[in-house]
Amino acid sequence: MNVRALTKSDWPSAENLYWELTKSGAVAGADMFDAVLAHPGTVVFGFVRGGRVLSMVTLHVLPNMTYGGRPYGLIENVVTAASARGAGLGRAVMAHAVGAAREAGCYKVMLLTGRGRDARGFYEAVGFSADEKWGMMIRL
Repeated sequence: MNVRALTKSDWPSAENLYWELTKSGAVAGADMFDAVLAHPGTVVFGFVRGGRVLSMVTLHVLPNMTYGGRPYGLIENVVTAASARGAGLGRAVMAHAVGAAREAGCYKVMLLTGRGRDARGFYEAVGFSADEKWGMMIRL
Protein backbone atom coordinates (compact mmCIF):
# COMPACT_ATOMS: atom_id res chain seq x y z
CA MET A 1 0.00 0.00 0.00
CA ASN A 2 1.06 3.60 -0.56
CA VAL A 3 0.85 4.91 3.02
CA ARG A 4 3.45 7.45 4.08
CA ALA A 5 3.96 10.49 6.28
CA LEU A 6 2.57 13.54 4.52
CA THR A 7 4.75 16.57 3.84
CA LYS A 8 4.15 20.25 3.18
CA SER A 9 3.92 19.54 -0.52
CA ASP A 10 0.84 17.35 0.12
CA TRP A 11 -1.17 20.34 1.39
CA PRO A 12 -3.36 21.02 -1.67
CA SER A 13 -4.58 17.43 -1.78
CA ALA A 14 -4.87 17.12 2.02
CA GLU A 15 -6.87 20.35 2.11
CA ASN A 16 -9.52 18.75 -0.10
CA LEU A 17 -9.89 15.89 2.38
CA TYR A 18 -10.12 18.24 5.36
CA TRP A 19 -13.01 19.98 3.58
CA GLU A 20 -14.72 16.60 3.10
CA LEU A 21 -14.22 15.84 6.81
CA THR A 22 -15.36 19.07 8.41
CA LYS A 23 -18.95 19.95 9.01
CA SER A 24 -18.03 23.26 10.62
CA GLY A 25 -16.80 24.84 7.42
CA ALA A 26 -13.60 25.86 9.18
CA VAL A 27 -10.40 24.42 7.72
CA ALA A 28 -7.14 26.16 8.62
CA GLY A 29 -4.62 26.97 5.90
CA ALA A 30 -1.26 25.70 4.74
CA ASP A 31 0.59 27.46 7.59
CA MET A 32 -1.34 25.46 10.18
CA PHE A 33 -0.79 22.23 8.23
CA ASP A 34 2.95 22.99 8.36
CA ALA A 35 2.68 23.62 12.12
CA VAL A 36 0.89 20.30 12.66
CA LEU A 37 3.57 18.48 10.66
CA ALA A 38 6.31 20.19 12.67
CA HIS A 39 4.77 19.42 16.06
CA PRO A 40 6.89 16.93 18.03
CA GLY A 41 5.23 13.53 18.23
CA THR A 42 2.67 14.29 15.52
CA VAL A 43 2.51 12.64 12.10
CA VAL A 44 -0.16 12.88 9.43
CA PHE A 45 -0.17 9.62 7.49
CA GLY A 46 -1.79 9.45 4.10
CA PHE A 47 -2.59 6.95 1.41
CA VAL A 48 -1.24 8.65 -1.70
CA ARG A 49 -1.85 7.50 -5.26
CA GLY A 50 -0.82 9.46 -8.32
CA GLY A 51 0.17 12.41 -6.14
CA ARG A 52 -3.32 12.60 -4.62
CA VAL A 53 -4.00 12.03 -0.91
CA LEU A 54 -7.00 9.69 -0.84
CA SER A 55 -7.10 8.87 2.88
CA MET A 56 -5.36 10.28 5.94
CA VAL A 57 -5.11 10.16 9.71
CA THR A 58 -3.29 12.29 12.29
CA LEU A 59 -1.42 10.47 15.06
CA HIS A 60 -0.25 12.34 18.15
CA VAL A 61 2.17 10.43 20.40
CA LEU A 62 1.99 12.03 23.85
CA PRO A 63 4.30 11.67 26.84
CA ASN A 64 2.84 10.07 29.94
CA MET A 65 3.59 9.64 33.63
CA THR A 66 1.88 6.26 34.16
CA TYR A 67 2.51 2.85 32.60
CA GLY A 68 6.21 3.25 33.31
CA GLY A 69 6.33 6.46 31.32
CA ARG A 70 5.14 4.79 28.14
CA PRO A 71 3.44 7.29 25.82
CA TYR A 72 -0.08 7.00 24.47
CA GLY A 73 -1.41 7.72 21.01
CA LEU A 74 -4.31 9.92 20.02
CA ILE A 75 -5.84 9.62 16.57
CA GLU A 76 -7.70 12.53 15.02
CA ASN A 77 -8.98 13.73 11.64
CA VAL A 78 -9.50 10.36 9.96
CA VAL A 79 -10.92 10.80 6.47
CA THR A 80 -11.09 8.98 3.15
CA ALA A 81 -12.19 10.68 -0.05
CA ALA A 82 -15.82 9.82 -0.76
CA SER A 83 -14.79 8.59 -4.21
CA ALA A 84 -12.29 6.12 -2.68
CA ARG A 85 -14.34 4.66 0.19
CA GLY A 86 -14.78 0.90 0.44
CA ALA A 87 -11.38 0.11 -1.09
CA GLY A 88 -9.49 -0.48 2.17
CA LEU A 89 -7.60 2.82 2.17
CA GLY A 90 -8.96 3.90 5.56
CA ARG A 91 -8.00 0.52 7.00
CA ALA A 92 -4.50 0.94 5.55
CA VAL A 93 -3.87 4.38 7.07
CA MET A 94 -5.32 3.29 10.42
CA ALA A 95 -3.13 0.17 10.49
CA HIS A 96 -0.12 2.32 9.65
CA ALA A 97 -0.90 4.81 12.42
CA VAL A 98 -1.47 2.07 15.02
CA GLY A 99 1.76 0.39 13.91
CA ALA A 100 3.64 3.68 14.32
CA ALA A 101 2.16 4.09 17.81
CA ARG A 102 3.27 0.55 18.66
CA GLU A 103 6.79 1.30 17.38
CA ALA A 104 6.84 4.47 19.52
CA GLY A 105 6.14 2.31 22.58
CA CYS A 106 2.58 3.54 23.15
CA TYR A 107 0.59 1.48 25.63
CA LYS A 108 -2.73 2.49 24.03
CA VAL A 109 -4.21 4.46 21.16
CA MET A 110 -7.40 6.48 21.63
CA LEU A 111 -9.83 8.23 19.34
CA LEU A 112 -13.23 9.84 19.43
CA THR A 113 -15.76 9.65 16.65
CA GLY A 114 -18.90 11.65 16.18
CA ARG A 115 -22.16 9.82 16.76
CA GLY A 116 -23.65 11.28 13.61
CA ARG A 117 -20.90 10.01 11.33
CA ASP A 118 -21.79 6.29 11.53
CA ALA A 119 -18.09 5.44 11.73
CA ARG A 120 -18.18 3.33 14.89
CA GLY A 121 -18.45 0.08 12.93
CA PHE A 122 -15.37 1.02 10.89
CA TYR A 123 -13.31 1.69 14.02
CA GLU A 124 -14.48 -1.55 15.63
CA ALA A 125 -13.53 -3.45 12.47
CA VAL A 126 -9.96 -2.13 12.72
CA GLY A 127 -9.65 -3.13 16.38
CA PHE A 128 -10.96 -0.24 18.49
CA SER A 129 -13.49 -0.85 21.25
CA ALA A 130 -15.86 1.31 23.27
CA ASP A 131 -16.34 -1.43 25.87
CA GLU A 132 -13.62 -0.39 28.32
CA LYS A 133 -13.89 3.38 28.64
CA TRP A 134 -16.19 6.29 27.91
CA GLY A 135 -14.99 8.95 25.51
CA MET A 136 -15.95 12.39 26.78
CA MET A 137 -15.18 15.95 25.79
CA ILE A 138 -16.03 19.56 26.37
CA ARG A 139 -16.27 21.98 23.45
CA LEU A 140 -14.42 25.24 23.99
